[in-house]
Amino acid sequence: MDLKGKVALITGAASGIGLAYSEELLKQGAKVSLCDIDSERGEQVTEKLASKYGRKNVLFCRLDVTDYPQFEEAFVMTVEEFNRIDIVINNAGFMNDRLWELEVDVNLNGVIRGTLLAYRFMGKDRGGQGGVIVNTASTAFARPQVSTPIYTATNYAIVGLTRAYGDQYHVNMTGVRCLVVCPGLTDSGLVKDLDKQLMSSKYETAWLGDITDSKMQSSDHVGRALVDVLAKGQSGSVWIVENAQPAREWRG
Repeated sequence: MDLKGKVALITGAASGIGLAYSEELLKQGAKVSLCDIDSERGEQVTEKLASKYGRKNVLFCRLDVTDYPQFEEAFVMTVEEFNRIDIVINNAGFMNDRLWELEVDVNLNGVIRGTLLAYRFMGKDRGGQGGVIVNTASTAFARPQVSTPIYTATNYAIVGLTRAYGDQYHVNMTGVRCLVVCPGLTDSGLVKDLDKQLMSSKYETAWLGDITDSKMQSSDHVGRALVDVLAKGQSGSVWIVENAQPAREWRG
């Protein structure tokens, strides 16, 4: 996929993996709409990227993915600014099993909202030009994290949603590919205060077991892997990026 001139809307784009995605796409000549709930950081990051890659190539939209009207407005603003959307990356994520209702609303419902809006704005059956949806899950779908059962469940659901929408039936109808990137342990800021994120402090031992064979990788590594996945990923495919290794397709 030639990314030059393409327009990408990315959620959770002000930090971590979302920011890495944004910068990597800008390097490839794409235009990026950075969407994030943190307005202050989002504006700062956008200003920095604009000075580096050109102001005409970067937009910031304040977005809480649990708020459908605000999500819809981000799509409208992006089209008004760039005249089109070619890539939608549902990346905003949250790991806190104690706040499990919010966790489900961000991780799963947020991805569903973004996916439905992507089809609405990009689908050929809706007057669009087609495009690509990339959802971000994690390796917790393949190796359930004992320490975070509810977070794990949201990742299973994201992968299932992506594989179903990625079927050729939907591609033929909409002209939109749908695939999912599943990073392993990444220095992304997802884990900030572990004792407040796990359902119980007793689960900390389980967390250490969950990550015992994992090597911490950078968000930038995941960002670079995205370009490879966009180039060769078939619709419905699932890509694991872990231990600072190249992206590999999961065929389970």
